[in-house]
Amino acid sequence: MRTRTPFTCTVVLVAASLLGAAGCAGNDSSGGDTADAAPRTVKPVAGCGAGSWTDPSDLAPDRKPARCDKGAPAARPLAKKRKIVLATGTLSAEYVAPLQVAVAKGEFAKEGLDVQLKVLPTPDALPLLAKGDVDAQWAAPEAAVMNGINGGFDIKWVAGNFSPDPTSKSGLWVRLKDGESAGHVDMAGRKLGTMIGKGSVIAYPMDTSLKKHGGGLDKISFQQLGSADVLTALQNGGVDSAWLLDPIWRKVDGDKKYAFLGGQPVGEPLGGLLFGPTLLNKDPDAGVAFLRAYIRTVNTYFAGDYKSDPAFVTELAGLMKTDEATLRSTPSMRMDWEIRKGTTDRVQKAYADSGVSTGTPVPEEKAVDRAMYSEAVGHKP
Repeated sequence: MRTRTPFTCTVVLVAASLLGAAGCAGNDSSGGDTADAAPRTVKPVAGCGAGSWTDPSDLAPDRKPARCDKGAPAARPLAKKRKIVLATGTLSAEYVAPLQVAVAKGEFAKEGLDVQLKVLPTPDALPLLAKGDVDAQWAAPEAAVMNGINGGFDIKWVAGNFSPDPTSKSGLWVRLKDGESAGHVDMAGRKLGTMIGKGSVIAYPMDTSLKKHGGGLDKISFQQLGSADVLTALQNGGVDSAWLLDPIWRKVDGDKKYAFLGGQPVGEPLGGLLFGPTLLNKDPDAGVAFLRAYIRTVNTYFAGDYKSDPAFVTELAGLMKTDEATLRSTPSMRMDWEIRKGTTDRVQKAYADSGVSTGTPVPEEKAVDRAMYSEAVGHKP
């Protein structure tokens, strides 16, 4: 008899909550009023030219992320002010910074949006998103999300967040045994310490890195640890390997006892904005306005190496409530609002490999909606 891991149980419980919420939402009389009911008019947008859209099938590591001019796309205020509640698991992570800057700089307000950022763990936020109690979520196509969509609920991934700088070593680190090197490590049977369970999108790059070294999600054991304990467990032998995030990996970088085996694919965002029924179906104008403000914030403040501006780093550190030196110790992220083709297929393959997802995979068209961000930049598919 197979024993369920804590990660599997979490996914099952969240999926059950989502399905329950889907059942309730199915009685909503406005269910037929969807964003797909009638084609939306897409007009050219000043400052957003050919570079504001990239081919979703382009997975090249050196792909330049889509960009408009600074200050573009310009705001198009809604006729009536709209309040939007967005759930996020944290406000201290750098990949959430564009949302905080958009609030602080008034970019959402320019669109007639009153955006509230609410800190909620992903398992708690997903049922609320499904019921429409929160409008959006800054998360990822986790296993629980895909299982919920598979159960019939309309949640979609509508925009990306970032991909790592090529020089970043955020990812899978291993403590080397005698005779091993970064190019030759046997990962089968090792224990991996992580804050992230098998149901996270990080399972996809983790599985890729493990398989290069004789492992795989089905050939290792997991030790779930708090954020402050992952590095300590790796250093004191409590685990053999660990997924180290920015800037924690700096603590072992250069130490010959450890090796970096790989991280998130360069050029492929694995998370970002999830919209629920409110912004997808009932008020898509507000959904497009939200994305317009988010994209404008990226183009204005995060277009390139934003950490080269000392004043902006100081401002970011204040918003994130983190130490400036810590923020400067890692390279700028590549903020990227686009979603690559096939990402949801690849993450679901990892979920199946790890045993946290069963059944028929969710087709990309049911999980991803690129139409809203393409409208925001004036791109006609």
